[in-house]
Amino acid sequence: MMRLIITEPTHLVIDESHVASVRAEDASGSFGILPGHADLITVLTPSVVMWRHANGRQRWCAVQRGVLSVRGGTEVAIATRHAESSDDLQTLEQAVVARFREMEDAERRVRVAATRLHTAAIREIVRNLRPSLAGQARIGDE
Repeated sequence: MMRLIITEPTHLVIDESHVASVRAEDASGSFGILPGHADLITVLTPSVVMWRHANGRQRWCAVQRGVLSVRGGTEVAIATRHAESSDDLQTLEQAVVARFREMEDAERRVRVAATRLHTAAIREIVRNLRPSLAGQARIGDE
Protein backbone atom coordinates (compact mmCIF):
# COMPACT_ATOMS: atom_id res chain seq x y z
CA MET A 1 0.00 0.00 0.00
CA MET A 2 0.97 3.63 -0.46
CA ARG A 3 0.55 6.91 1.33
CA LEU A 4 -0.89 9.89 -0.59
CA ILE A 5 -0.15 13.45 0.49
CA ILE A 6 -1.61 16.50 -1.27
CA THR A 7 -0.57 19.95 -0.05
CA GLU A 8 -1.32 23.55 -0.87
CA PRO A 9 1.24 26.23 0.08
CA THR A 10 -0.41 26.90 3.43
CA HIS A 11 -1.98 23.61 4.47
CA LEU A 12 -2.29 19.87 4.13
CA VAL A 13 -5.27 18.89 1.96
CA ILE A 14 -4.97 15.08 1.92
CA ASP A 15 -2.90 12.66 4.00
CA GLU A 16 -4.17 9.13 3.48
CA SER A 17 -2.57 5.73 3.85
CA HIS A 18 -3.69 2.34 2.53
CA VAL A 19 -3.91 3.74 -1.01
CA ALA A 20 -3.86 0.97 -3.61
CA SER A 21 -3.60 3.11 -6.77
CA VAL A 22 -3.37 6.72 -7.96
CA ARG A 23 -4.29 8.17 -11.36
CA ALA A 24 -3.04 11.61 -12.40
CA GLU A 25 -2.36 13.60 -15.55
CA ASP A 26 0.67 15.44 -16.86
CA ALA A 27 1.49 16.94 -20.27
CA SER A 28 2.00 13.45 -21.75
CA GLY A 29 -1.44 12.24 -20.63
CA SER A 30 -3.03 10.19 -17.89
CA PHE A 31 -0.95 7.69 -15.94
CA GLY A 32 -1.33 5.29 -13.02
CA ILE A 33 0.78 4.59 -9.98
CA LEU A 34 0.73 1.31 -8.07
CA PRO A 35 2.70 0.26 -4.97
CA GLY A 36 6.34 -0.36 -5.86
CA HIS A 37 6.33 2.26 -8.66
CA ALA A 38 9.76 3.62 -9.56
CA ASP A 39 10.72 7.01 -8.18
CA LEU A 40 9.19 9.73 -10.32
CA ILE A 41 8.70 13.46 -10.46
CA THR A 42 6.41 15.18 -12.95
CA VAL A 43 4.44 18.39 -13.43
CA LEU A 44 0.68 17.93 -13.35
CA THR A 45 -1.73 19.75 -15.64
CA PRO A 46 -4.97 21.20 -14.27
CA SER A 47 -6.84 17.94 -13.76
CA VAL A 48 -8.54 15.55 -11.37
CA VAL A 49 -6.39 13.11 -9.41
CA MET A 50 -8.18 9.87 -8.50
CA TRP A 51 -7.09 7.30 -5.95
CA ARG A 52 -8.47 4.01 -4.74
CA HIS A 53 -8.10 2.63 -1.24
CA ALA A 54 -7.41 -1.02 -0.47
CA ASN A 55 -11.10 -1.44 0.45
CA GLY A 56 -12.16 -0.20 -3.04
CA ARG A 57 -13.30 3.27 -1.93
CA GLN A 58 -12.46 5.97 -4.48
CA ARG A 59 -11.70 9.64 -3.89
CA TRP A 60 -10.92 12.56 -6.18
CA CYS A 61 -9.04 15.83 -5.93
CA ALA A 62 -9.04 18.61 -8.51
CA VAL A 63 -5.63 20.27 -8.76
CA GLN A 64 -4.70 23.46 -10.54
CA ARG A 65 -1.35 22.22 -11.79
CA GLY A 66 1.22 20.87 -9.37
CA VAL A 67 4.24 18.68 -8.89
CA LEU A 68 3.78 14.96 -8.25
CA SER A 69 6.56 12.82 -6.81
CA VAL A 70 6.76 9.12 -6.05
CA ARG A 71 9.31 8.04 -3.44
CA GLY A 72 10.32 4.49 -2.72
CA GLY A 73 7.18 3.14 -4.35
CA THR A 74 5.31 3.80 -1.10
CA GLU A 75 4.64 7.54 -1.03
CA VAL A 76 2.96 9.78 -3.60
CA ALA A 77 3.17 13.50 -2.84
CA ILE A 78 1.48 16.30 -4.77
CA ALA A 79 2.26 19.96 -4.16
CA THR A 80 -0.21 22.35 -5.80
CA ARG A 81 -1.42 25.92 -5.43
CA HIS A 82 -5.10 24.95 -5.32
CA ALA A 83 -6.73 21.63 -4.51
CA GLU A 84 -10.33 20.62 -3.88
CA SER A 85 -11.15 17.05 -2.79
CA SER A 86 -14.32 14.98 -2.52
CA ASP A 87 -15.70 11.46 -2.28
CA ASP A 88 -18.17 12.27 -5.07
CA LEU A 89 -17.39 13.63 -8.56
CA GLN A 90 -20.57 15.72 -8.78
CA THR A 91 -19.86 17.34 -5.41
CA LEU A 92 -16.27 17.94 -6.53
CA GLU A 93 -17.45 19.65 -9.71
CA GLN A 94 -19.72 21.98 -7.74
CA ALA A 95 -16.95 22.78 -5.26
CA VAL A 96 -14.45 23.51 -8.05
CA VAL A 97 -16.89 25.80 -9.88
CA ALA A 98 -17.64 27.65 -6.63
CA ARG A 99 -13.93 28.02 -5.81
CA PHE A 100 -13.09 29.29 -9.30
CA ARG A 101 -15.89 31.86 -9.01
CA GLU A 102 -14.48 32.99 -5.67
CA MET A 103 -11.01 33.27 -7.20
CA GLU A 104 -12.35 35.24 -10.18
CA ASP A 105 -14.20 37.61 -7.83
CA ALA A 106 -11.06 38.10 -5.74
CA GLU A 107 -9.00 38.80 -8.88
CA ARG A 108 -11.63 41.29 -10.06
CA ARG A 109 -11.55 43.09 -6.69
CA VAL A 110 -7.74 43.27 -6.86
CA ARG A 111 -7.87 44.70 -10.41
CA VAL A 112 -10.43 47.33 -9.34
CA ALA A 113 -8.31 48.30 -6.32
CA ALA A 114 -5.17 48.49 -8.49
CA THR A 115 -6.98 50.68 -11.05
CA ARG A 116 -8.18 53.01 -8.29
CA LEU A 117 -4.68 53.24 -6.84
CA HIS A 118 -3.21 53.92 -10.29
CA THR A 119 -5.81 56.62 -10.99
CA ALA A 120 -5.18 58.26 -7.61
CA ALA A 121 -1.42 58.24 -8.27
CA ILE A 122 -1.86 59.88 -11.68
CA ARG A 123 -4.17 62.54 -10.21
CA GLU A 124 -1.60 63.29 -7.50
CA ILE A 125 1.19 63.57 -10.08
CA VAL A 126 -0.90 65.91 -12.24
CA ARG A 127 -1.91 67.99 -9.20
CA ASN A 128 1.74 68.37 -8.19
CA LEU A 129 2.86 69.22 -11.72
CA ARG A 130 0.28 71.95 -12.36
CA PRO A 131 1.78 74.60 -10.03
CA SER A 132 5.19 74.03 -11.66
CA LEU A 133 3.75 74.37 -15.12
CA ALA A 134 1.88 77.54 -14.17
CA GLY A 135 5.07 79.01 -12.70
CA GLN A 136 7.05 78.16 -15.84
CA ALA A 137 4.45 79.83 -18.05
CA ARG A 138 4.74 83.05 -16.04
CA ILE A 139 8.51 83.01 -16.29
CA GLY A 140 8.39 82.51 -20.04
CA ASP A 141 5.88 85.35 -20.49
CA GLU A 142 8.19 87.94 -18.97
